[in-house]
Amino acid sequence: MKIYRAEPSQYHRFGDARRSFLDRLFFKCEEYRPSFNQRMFDEDFAVIFNYANRHRERLFDISSSDEKLTERLLSNVQTRYGPHPIDRTIREWVEDIAQSLIWFGKAHYCLKDDAQHHNIHIASFSSSGVAHLFGKHIQWVPKRTVRHFDQDDEEVPREIRILDSAKVMCFVLPRSFKRMLSSQNRILAVIDRHQFVVTDFQPQATHENPNPTNHFDFSVWLDAQDRALYRSTRATGWNGRKFDSSKRSDFFDCYRLIRFRRNQLLLRDDILSQLSTELSRVGKRYNAEFTMEISATDDLPSVVHLNDLEARMTREEAGFTEIIDYCLKR
Repeated sequence: MKIYRAEPSQYHRFGDARRSFLDRLFFKCEEYRPSFNQRMFDEDFAVIFNYANRHRERLFDISSSDEKLTERLLSNVQTRYGPHPIDRTIREWVEDIAQSLIWFGKAHYCLKDDAQHHNIHIASFSSSGVAHLFGKHIQWVPKRTVRHFDQDDEEVPREIRILDSAKVMCFVLPRSFKRMLSSQNRILAVIDRHQFVVTDFQPQATHENPNPTNHFDFSVWLDAQDRALYRSTRATGWNGRKFDSSKRSDFFDCYRLIRFRRNQLLLRDDILSQLSTELSRVGKRYNAEFTMEISATDDLPSVVHLNDLEARMTREEAGFTEIIDYCLKR
């Protein structure tokens, strides 16, 4: 076992890791294996920015005590679609963080100085095996096999890396969201596990009765599943991608849509707040007085306006079209 100070391991896939009892005790591998409905929810909930507001000129207000340092920090952030102008970089960064928080509950990024080009690079690394102890970030890396194309495979021993906390950025899912998603996902997993058990009630055809009569009412079974789905997603407001059901009223759909969009915006604002805090903290390595704050502009939807729409709809002063346009097109 090697214990030393180092940069975090960028090894995201630990399929080749040979985890012993000690590794399983301290190293929890990130495994994203959602059920069918949970996967659909995660995909929908992670789309925080609608297509319409992706092309607006100003999505965020950025205020800082050092404009040059701010530009250095935000110009080389590793996102899914590469480097972009700062406004677009923040949007993609927020969505990347949101996806990691929804999947795993946390996200980690690390700063790397490029002395040659005088740049600061920010890249994500796996949260597996990362712990915060006594003010230090520690990464447990199990034994693994590193495969090379031009030489023999390399056996890498177990490592405990002591990371530079001044370069590590950590984002966590708020407790309220963690409880809400945990409760919902447990019920969604049960629904998915029993989704096709209805086939067990199909009578078997025999030679004497090749076309048996089935007295099982499938509509009752589907209605029970729908009720369970709506009960499990009451807190999040997710509609299960059921857009054409005649069982729901327009009021029901709009209330759920407002609740779902409000949760997305609450997560967006919390991520922006954590980004401001973390960037201000790591920026103090370069400027001891550095502070930075990122907030959404009025071009983006807000929780305050959603609350106002909900109150107006309750008084029947807001139309369904206005609510749908604001939630889906802003």
